[in-house]
Amino acid sequence: MTPTAIVTGAGSGFGLALTLALASRGDHVVAVARDGTRLHTALAGVPGVTLHTGDVTDPGLGPPLLVAVGGRLDLLVHNAGELGPSPLPHLADYPVSALRQVLETTVVGPLQLTQALLPALRAAHGTIVTLSSDAAVEPYEGWGGYGLAKAAADHAAAVLAVEEPDLRVYAFDPGDMRTAMHQRAFPGEDISDRPDPATVVPALLRLLESRPTSGRYTAELVTS
Repeated sequence: MTPTAIVTGAGSGFGLALTLALASRGDHVVAVARDGTRLHTALAGVPGVTLHTGDVTDPGLGPPLLVAVGGRLDLLVHNAGELGPSPLPHLADYPVSALRQVLETTVVGPLQLTQALLPALRAAHGTIVTLSSDAAVEPYEGWGGYGLAKAAADHAAAVLAVEEPDLRVYAFDPGDMRTAMHQRAFPGEDISDRPDPATVVPALLRLLESRPTSGRYTAELVTS
């Protein structure tokens, strides 16, 4: 039986690199992104990839994805993210409306999607991956909004792991990467020294293949 996967935020960055890697090994990947034009430009015609334009904050996203995977889901990757305002503001100046959007995209939307897809994940004894960040565990100046959202997502993954012992639930911290979101965090700076997302994907694939106990893992730890 062909493994099935859903990757959100699949139109660029780590989500795109992961989608291509999963498809190349023979998985059926439903690639989800809110920017349909970018998604189709990046992945149209790639064997094994089904494209779905949608926003993780949309409560109607789950049911059509459940149909797309045929009621059985081996892997759900919550990769879609929201940085928040750029340049990154201090918490004292953080617009509450922007923080709500960061939380909706990072925490509320993914939980909502997980709830809709749990029957298919349970049927496959599947795996859920939440993309984390060191900002979830380290207090970096300016990263308060993004960091608190990632910390909440990490905790949601930890609780879900306890409540769903037949699944594997991972918070995966890929480290700094050369992505458009990371560039927005450092406007005007040269981030060419950061790793390309495609070079980090093998660490997540190793995690998925070894299938250790649910928990929080970093790419550096998996690689070492």
